[in-house]
Amino acid sequence: MAEILPLRAWRYNPQQFPSIVELSSPLFDVVSEKQRRMLYKNPFNSIHISVPEGKEPAEHAARLLEDWKQKGVILQDKLPAIYVYYQYFTFSGSNKEYCRKGFICNIKAYEWSDRVILRHENTIPRSVDDRLELLDKTQLNVSPTHGLYTDPHFELEQYMDESMLNPIYESEDYQGVRDVLSAIHDAKVIRRFLEVLKDKQVILADGHHRYEGSLRYRLRRMEENREHNGRESYNYHMMYLTNTESDDIRILPTHRLVSGLKEFDEESLLKKLEAYFIIKQLDNPYDVNTIILGKQWAFGLLLKDNTYKIRLKPEVYEQLSWKMPEEVKQLDLTVLHFFVMEKVLGIKGKDQSSSENITFERNFANCLAKVLKDEAQFALIIKDISMDDVKRVCYSGFTMPQKSTYFYPKVICGYLFSSIKEDEFAIPPHFRF
Repeated sequence: MAEILPLRAWRYNPQQFPSIVELSSPLFDVVSEKQRRMLYKNPFNSIHISVPEGKEPAEHAARLLEDWKQKGVILQDKLPAIYVYYQYFTFSGSNKEYCRKGFICNIKAYEWSDRVILRHENTIPRSVDDRLELLDKTQLNVSPTHGLYTDPHFELEQYMDESMLNPIYESEDYQGVRDVLSAIHDAKVIRRFLEVLKDKQVILADGHHRYEGSLRYRLRRMEENREHNGRESYNYHMMYLTNTESDDIRILPTHRLVSGLKEFDEESLLKKLEAYFIIKQLDNPYDVNTIILGKQWAFGLLLKDNTYKIRLKPEVYEQLSWKMPEEVKQLDLTVLHFFVMEKVLGIKGKDQSSSENITFERNFANCLAKVLKDEAQFALIIKDISMDDVKRVCYSGFTMPQKSTYFYPKVICGYLFSSIKEDEFAIPPHFRF
């Protein structure tokens, strides 16, 4: 099913830049404004390519990229490789170190209808447009998306562990995560990676906007190319692949912030919610996460002066009229977006992905701070999503609401780039089936 290929990555010139630390950056959709301002100060930081500045940012990134190539700021590796990428991390309150093991390669940008790469959430159109334009102008996959394959035998990990004995990079990123990169050049081993993945479906964990940008770009080029054969460089997309069977896959919740509602007040909101939810006032907002833990269809509601636990009344569940399989209907996020966003706030399901009233925040403390500062009218606190939930949704063919998951840790940008220019993409034919 999934066709993957090794790549000849573009990487920073080690003669000019012996350390990668000052060159890496967060992904475009998680980098804060404060981080941007700091990173922009370094003229060679990868953020200038991934989140370019200016009135025509994609054009600016393209010009800068060519300048970097001409001046040897970045160089293309001479041999194709599978790039092994490990992320070592811990959680607050625990000394246990986790290691998420994976590898970076090119993968064919399959249409969603092909059911080879499976999505679990919807996208925000303006973000797809932004990524499409950047890909079009730079001809470069600036950062890998994150995909999940399933191999209960863990066959590829043995090759990855061996490769990690000779790392190319090792650094600590903005998340406090230790990132390590190595490369596999052995043609026989690379071939085995291709063979293992060829009968796999891949769940897209992170990077839906970048992947959909690649899909739309591929479609555009296909229409322009009368001799299209499916092997052109524009058919491929850079992805970081990890095994769903690993115990180091972590999915954190992404909370909802609501703002800009006209004639908003707490009393009227609670009155509308009472038709669907059991409402319990809490003394301390920091108790929310513990109180809703393990309870189906339970959420935290943070307002400026009060905090509540809201839990769907079981008898109203049957009113959920969205047409989707039962396993998707029963998800907390489906319930939240139907009964709160659509029924209470009046934002129809089809309009929620583009609504300016709904924004997203992973950090609970930030949610509380924004409500207290009147930057949001209220926040809805949700629980973690399980890997089993993600699998059920993907295999059903349906999607969760946008920003349903936050796979942790995030991949960083700057370790390597993948060109889709035909002459820079070319690899020996024996790597293709």
